[in-house]
Amino acid sequence: MTLQDFFNAIREGNVSDIKKALTENPEWVDQKDDRGSTPLLLASYYGHQEAVEMLLNFNPDIDARDASGNTALMGVCFKGHTGIARLLLEKGANPNAQNGNQATPLIFAATFGRAEIIALLMEYGADADIKDNKGYTAADHARMQGNDKIVTQLQS
Repeated sequence: MTLQDFFNAIREGNVSDIKKALTENPEWVDQKDDRGSTPLLLASYYGHQEAVEMLLNFNPDIDARDASGNTALMGVCFKGHTGIARLLLEKGANPNAQNGNQATPLIFAATFGRAEIIALLMEYGADADIKDNKGYTAADHARMQGNDKIVTQLQS
């Protein structure tokens, strides 16, 4: 299996091919593709929970960043994959990591109205007062989306 085949297996969530590749090439767990994404970032973003669980067994850099500075946790907050968010947080993902725009997982979750993920992030120590590069907090982003329920959740 080539590295390209491995990344294709990640995008497809093909757990048996992922496991075979990593058993033969364990260093691939933190390899980056042409966009700077690691296997964990991709599997998380595409919502392949079983693949994420398997990848976590190979001890990847849980807070590895893509070319924009995004982590796997940021991707699931954007996409709404609550189960994967829980797995990442349980394994020590940083709930206060900031990307190139200084956005945090909480800002992503607030912007897209992910109430369950917001609750998880807060449980794991997310700081609702962190501001992005434009000076906006997670509550500010929720307010800009007209999501008063999320604003209330963040302020409680």
